[in-house]
Amino acid sequence: MATQHSPAALGSAATRRDRDPQAWVAPLLATVLVLLLGPAALFLGGLSAMATDSCGPDDCSPALMRHLDLIYGILEFGWPVVLAAIATAWLLPWRRRWSAARACSALASLMPPLLVLVLVFTLPAS
Repeated sequence: MATQHSPAALGSAATRRDRDPQAWVAPLLATVLVLLLGPAALFLGGLSAMATDSCGPDDCSPALMRHLDLIYGILEFGWPVVLAAIATAWLLPWRRRWSAARACSALASLMPPLLVLVLVFTLPAS
């Protein structure tokens, strides 16, 4: 006797095969790294204003002031990017076809704190 499969049963088998078992890895790594890098970027970015102690904010080099403006701009406006990118990485469908978008979103969430840290550690002389 021939077995007939219902369309729902065929769809669920295809769904199980298409499910990405490692879909949680990129969002989890990004979340943990942001929880580590975010406070460090906030702390060191906040301390970066002390780079103007020797010259005063009016007499410092334009390059230093540009770096400080970038640091504080990223600290102020970068957190929505971080939150949106992490939320996107977690909320994308856990299918194989979305794995590249999930990884890119997870990487995008790391960019603001990493950029702040790079700018802090490469501050020009006053």
